[in-house]
Amino acid sequence: MDDYSSSVCYTDFDDEGLETIKRYKPRSLEELANRTKFSKKEIQLIYQGFKQECPSGIVNEQTFKHIYGQFFPFADTSSYAHLIFGTFDLRSSGCVTFEDFLVCLSTLCRGSLEDRLRWIFQLYDTKKSGKLTQDDFHLIVCAVYSLLGNVSSPRYDLETIREHTVTVFQRFDKLHQGYITIQDFMSFCLNEPTIVQSIDGLRTTV
Repeated sequence: MDDYSSSVCYTDFDDEGLETIKRYKPRSLEELANRTKFSKKEIQLIYQGFKQECPSGIVNEQTFKHIYGQFFPFADTSSYAHLIFGTFDLRSSGCVTFEDFLVCLSTLCRGSLEDRLRWIFQLYDTKKSGKLTQDDFHLIVCAVYSLLGNVSSPRYDLETIREHTVTVFQRFDKLHQGYITIQDFMSFCLNEPTIVQSIDGLRTTV
């Protein structure tokens, strides 16, 4: 990984005046190892795969959706990929750098249970308000059913989605506030063995 240097993101403008990214060089290998839970060797391996898919060192949402869609060729992944992209786009810049990707991957694969629950909360909190409403849950449920496609059971329709949204939200909103704070979310999940087990399954080695 000889082209690692200080983090630099150059911008330019195309013929229509739209800002574009020319190239990106991530931080030093040592800095990335210090910031994440990956070893230097693991980062090198991850970087090789990242550069193969994204030679510029930058992923925009369209490219991210294309890559994500390859894992679910028979489903509509657009909505779910949009939500995932939002959690990887750490600066809300419309693009994900290798550093962004690595930090989020470190959280998902090596972070504590609490770290991963915070990431999931951010995934749900599309308005970045710090509170989850039934509308936020509706977006997630719709995205998940679209992701499942024809294999979902029962087959999704508007009524199924509405009922599922209400059921899930009411389980979390024990105080009937109409919203869920991150503390509510964490408390509920940490006391549900099935949720803890499924989230703990995200922990992997590279």
